[in-house]
Amino acid sequence: MLKGSINIIDCGIKDYRSALDIQENTIQKILTGTGQDTIFITEHPPTITLGARESANKLLKDTETIKRSGIEIFKIRRGGGATAHNPGQIVIYPVIKLKNHSLGVSDFVALLEKIGIEFLAALSVKSETKKGLPGLWTNNRKIASIGLQVKKWITFHGMAININNDLSIFDLLVPCGLENIQMTSAEKELGKKIDIKTAKNILKSILLKYIENKNEPDYQKTIAQLA
Repeated sequence: MLKGSINIIDCGIKDYRSALDIQENTIQKILTGTGQDTIFITEHPPTITLGARESANKLLKDTETIKRSGIEIFKIRRGGGATAHNPGQIVIYPVIKLKNHSLGVSDFVALLEKIGIEFLAALSVKSETKKGLPGLWTNNRKIASIGLQVKKWITFHGMAININNDLSIFDLLVPCGLENIQMTSAEKELGKKIDIKTAKNILKSILLKYIENKNEPDYQKTIAQLA
Protein backbone atom coordinates (compact mmCIF):
# COMPACT_ATOMS: atom_id res chain seq x y z
CA MET A 1 0.00 0.00 0.00
CA LEU A 2 1.22 3.49 -0.85
CA LYS A 3 0.68 6.15 1.78
CA GLY A 4 -0.41 9.74 1.60
CA SER A 5 -1.02 12.00 -1.38
CA ILE A 6 0.17 10.78 -4.77
CA ASN A 7 -0.58 12.43 -8.10
CA ILE A 8 -1.66 10.27 -11.04
CA ILE A 9 -1.04 12.05 -14.34
CA ASP A 10 -2.00 10.77 -17.79
CA CYS A 11 0.53 12.25 -20.23
CA GLY A 12 -1.11 10.88 -23.37
CA ILE A 13 1.47 10.02 -26.05
CA LYS A 14 4.79 11.63 -25.11
CA ASP A 15 8.22 11.28 -26.64
CA TYR A 16 10.69 9.36 -24.49
CA ARG A 17 13.07 12.25 -23.78
CA SER A 18 10.23 14.47 -22.55
CA ALA A 19 8.92 11.68 -20.31
CA LEU A 20 12.38 11.18 -18.83
CA ASP A 21 12.77 14.93 -18.24
CA ILE A 22 9.43 15.03 -16.41
CA GLN A 23 10.51 12.19 -14.14
CA GLU A 24 13.88 13.79 -13.39
CA ASN A 25 12.26 17.18 -12.70
CA THR A 26 9.81 15.51 -10.31
CA ILE A 27 12.69 13.82 -8.49
CA GLN A 28 14.42 17.16 -7.98
CA LYS A 29 11.23 18.74 -6.65
CA ILE A 30 10.71 15.86 -4.21
CA LEU A 31 14.32 16.21 -3.01
CA THR A 32 13.90 19.94 -2.41
CA GLY A 33 10.50 19.50 -0.73
CA THR A 34 8.59 21.35 -3.46
CA GLY A 35 7.08 18.31 -5.17
CA GLN A 36 5.21 15.15 -4.33
CA ASP A 37 5.15 11.51 -5.33
CA THR A 38 3.66 11.12 -8.81
CA ILE A 39 2.69 8.23 -11.06
CA PHE A 40 2.87 9.12 -14.76
CA ILE A 41 0.91 7.09 -17.31
CA THR A 42 1.92 7.44 -20.94
CA GLU A 43 2.47 5.93 -24.36
CA HIS A 44 5.53 6.54 -26.51
CA PRO A 45 6.21 6.90 -30.22
CA PRO A 46 8.33 3.98 -31.50
CA THR A 47 11.36 3.84 -29.20
CA ILE A 48 13.97 1.31 -28.11
CA THR A 49 15.67 1.76 -24.75
CA LEU A 50 18.90 0.11 -23.63
CA GLY A 51 19.23 -0.64 -19.92
CA ALA A 52 22.06 -0.72 -17.42
CA ARG A 53 22.80 -4.43 -17.94
CA GLU A 54 25.03 -4.23 -21.02
CA SER A 55 24.94 -7.98 -21.69
CA ALA A 56 21.14 -7.77 -22.06
CA ASN A 57 21.24 -4.95 -24.65
CA LYS A 58 20.97 -7.06 -27.80
CA LEU A 59 19.84 -5.42 -31.04
CA LEU A 60 19.20 -7.53 -34.14
CA LYS A 61 19.87 -4.67 -36.57
CA ASP A 62 22.47 -1.91 -36.47
CA THR A 63 21.45 1.31 -34.75
CA GLU A 64 21.56 3.46 -37.90
CA THR A 65 19.17 1.13 -39.75
CA ILE A 66 16.79 1.21 -36.78
CA LYS A 67 16.93 5.01 -36.54
CA ARG A 68 16.31 5.40 -40.28
CA SER A 69 13.08 3.43 -39.83
CA GLY A 70 11.83 6.18 -37.50
CA ILE A 71 12.59 4.49 -34.17
CA GLU A 72 14.51 6.42 -31.53
CA ILE A 73 17.13 4.68 -29.38
CA PHE A 74 18.01 5.76 -25.84
CA LYS A 75 20.70 4.39 -23.53
CA ILE A 76 19.52 4.77 -19.94
CA ARG A 77 20.41 3.53 -16.45
CA ARG A 78 17.29 1.63 -15.45
CA GLY A 79 17.54 -2.03 -14.56
CA GLY A 80 17.33 -4.71 -17.24
CA GLY A 81 18.24 -4.75 -20.90
CA ALA A 82 16.83 -3.65 -24.23
CA THR A 83 13.10 -3.19 -24.60
CA ALA A 84 10.74 -1.38 -26.95
CA HIS A 85 7.86 1.08 -26.68
CA ASN A 86 5.23 2.22 -29.16
CA PRO A 87 1.62 3.49 -29.17
CA GLY A 88 -0.84 1.02 -27.66
CA GLN A 89 1.61 0.02 -24.95
CA ILE A 90 0.77 1.59 -21.59
CA VAL A 91 3.81 2.70 -19.62
CA ILE A 92 3.68 3.44 -15.89
CA TYR A 93 6.38 5.69 -14.43
CA PRO A 94 6.10 5.90 -10.63
CA VAL A 95 8.30 8.62 -9.13
CA ILE A 96 7.98 7.54 -5.52
CA LYS A 97 10.12 8.23 -2.44
CA LEU A 98 10.23 4.73 -0.98
CA LYS A 99 11.04 5.80 2.58
CA ASN A 100 7.75 7.72 2.71
CA HIS A 101 5.96 4.39 2.24
CA SER A 102 8.18 2.10 4.34
CA LEU A 103 9.06 0.15 1.19
CA GLY A 104 12.30 -1.38 -0.04
CA VAL A 105 13.14 -1.72 -3.72
CA SER A 106 12.10 -5.39 -3.91
CA ASP A 107 8.85 -4.58 -2.08
CA PHE A 108 8.09 -1.90 -4.63
CA VAL A 109 8.83 -4.17 -7.59
CA ALA A 110 6.47 -6.76 -6.08
CA LEU A 111 3.80 -4.04 -5.73
CA LEU A 112 4.21 -3.04 -9.37
CA GLU A 113 3.85 -6.68 -10.41
CA LYS A 114 0.70 -7.02 -8.32
CA ILE A 115 -0.81 -3.92 -9.90
CA GLY A 116 0.07 -5.15 -13.39
CA ILE A 117 -1.43 -8.60 -12.76
CA GLU A 118 -4.65 -7.06 -11.42
CA PHE A 119 -4.84 -4.64 -14.35
CA LEU A 120 -4.42 -7.41 -16.92
CA ALA A 121 -6.96 -9.57 -15.09
CA ALA A 122 -9.44 -6.70 -15.36
CA LEU A 123 -8.89 -6.91 -19.13
CA SER A 124 -9.54 -10.70 -18.92
CA VAL A 125 -5.87 -11.64 -19.38
CA LYS A 126 -4.42 -13.94 -16.72
CA SER A 127 -0.74 -13.18 -16.09
CA GLU A 128 1.96 -14.17 -13.65
CA THR A 129 5.55 -13.61 -12.61
CA LYS A 130 8.33 -16.11 -13.27
CA LYS A 131 11.16 -16.62 -10.83
CA GLY A 132 14.40 -15.26 -12.24
CA LEU A 133 12.68 -13.67 -15.23
CA PRO A 134 11.64 -10.01 -15.14
CA GLY A 135 8.20 -8.77 -16.13
CA LEU A 136 4.80 -10.43 -16.44
CA TRP A 137 3.96 -13.51 -18.47
CA THR A 138 0.86 -15.11 -19.93
CA ASN A 139 0.81 -18.55 -21.60
CA ASN A 140 4.65 -18.48 -21.53
CA ARG A 141 4.68 -15.25 -23.51
CA LYS A 142 5.91 -11.94 -22.14
CA ILE A 143 3.29 -9.21 -21.90
CA ALA A 144 4.91 -6.66 -19.58
CA SER A 145 8.44 -5.44 -18.83
CA ILE A 146 9.68 -3.93 -15.57
CA GLY A 147 12.84 -1.88 -15.12
CA LEU A 148 13.47 0.58 -12.32
CA GLN A 149 16.16 3.04 -11.33
CA VAL A 150 16.39 4.42 -7.81
CA LYS A 151 18.02 7.75 -6.97
CA LYS A 152 18.30 8.73 -3.30
CA TRP A 153 15.46 6.31 -2.50
CA ILE A 154 13.22 7.78 -5.22
CA THR A 155 12.07 5.43 -7.98
CA PHE A 156 11.71 6.25 -11.65
CA HIS A 157 11.29 4.38 -14.93
CA GLY A 158 8.79 1.55 -14.26
CA MET A 159 6.57 -0.89 -16.12
CA ALA A 160 5.44 -1.21 -19.76
CA ILE A 161 2.35 -3.31 -20.53
CA ASN A 162 1.46 -4.35 -24.08
CA ILE A 163 -2.21 -3.65 -24.76
CA ASN A 164 -2.81 -3.22 -28.50
CA ASN A 165 0.59 -2.11 -29.80
CA ASP A 166 2.36 -3.34 -32.93
CA LEU A 167 4.55 -6.18 -31.65
CA SER A 168 6.77 -6.24 -34.74
CA ILE A 169 9.02 -3.63 -33.08
CA PHE A 170 10.28 -6.41 -30.81
CA ASP A 171 11.70 -8.19 -33.88
CA LEU A 172 14.51 -5.61 -33.78
CA LEU A 173 15.90 -6.76 -30.43
CA VAL A 174 16.19 -9.57 -27.93
CA PRO A 175 13.69 -8.38 -25.28
CA CYS A 176 15.51 -7.84 -21.96
CA GLY A 177 18.30 -10.05 -23.31
CA LEU A 178 16.12 -13.17 -22.99
CA GLU A 179 16.65 -15.43 -25.97
CA ASN A 180 13.82 -17.37 -27.62
CA ILE A 181 10.95 -15.60 -25.90
CA GLN A 182 7.76 -14.48 -27.58
CA MET A 183 6.20 -11.11 -26.86
CA THR A 184 2.44 -10.73 -26.72
CA SER A 185 -0.25 -8.17 -25.98
CA ALA A 186 -3.67 -8.16 -24.37
CA GLU A 187 -5.23 -7.72 -27.80
CA LYS A 188 -3.34 -10.70 -29.23
CA GLU A 189 -4.25 -12.92 -26.28
CA LEU A 190 -7.93 -12.01 -26.40
CA GLY A 191 -8.27 -11.85 -30.17
CA LYS A 192 -10.14 -8.56 -30.04
CA LYS A 193 -9.46 -4.84 -30.06
CA ILE A 194 -9.05 -3.13 -26.70
CA ASP A 195 -9.83 0.56 -26.37
CA ILE A 196 -6.72 2.18 -24.93
CA LYS A 197 -8.61 5.00 -23.20
CA THR A 198 -10.86 2.53 -21.41
CA ALA A 199 -7.85 0.45 -20.41
CA LYS A 200 -6.13 3.54 -18.97
CA ASN A 201 -9.21 4.39 -16.92
CA ILE A 202 -9.20 0.88 -15.45
CA LEU A 203 -5.50 1.23 -14.64
CA LYS A 204 -6.05 4.56 -12.89
CA SER A 205 -8.80 3.02 -10.79
CA ILE A 206 -6.56 0.13 -9.76
CA LEU A 207 -3.70 2.49 -8.91
CA LEU A 208 -6.05 4.45 -6.64
CA LYS A 209 -6.87 1.25 -4.77
CA TYR A 210 -3.25 1.02 -3.67
CA ILE A 211 -3.01 4.59 -2.40
CA GLU A 212 -3.98 5.04 1.25
CA ASN A 213 -6.68 7.62 1.99
CA LYS A 214 -8.03 7.46 -1.56
CA ASN A 215 -11.54 6.24 -2.21
CA GLU A 216 -11.55 2.95 -4.09
CA PRO A 217 -13.51 3.52 -7.33
CA ASP A 218 -15.82 0.93 -8.75
CA TYR A 219 -14.28 0.14 -12.13
CA GLN A 220 -16.67 -2.70 -12.98
CA LYS A 221 -18.68 -0.39 -15.23
CA THR A 222 -15.53 0.50 -17.11
CA ILE A 223 -14.56 -3.16 -17.46
CA ALA A 224 -18.03 -3.85 -18.87
CA GLN A 225 -17.19 -1.55 -21.78
CA LEU A 226 -14.55 -4.04 -22.87
CA ALA A 227 -16.93 -7.00 -22.94
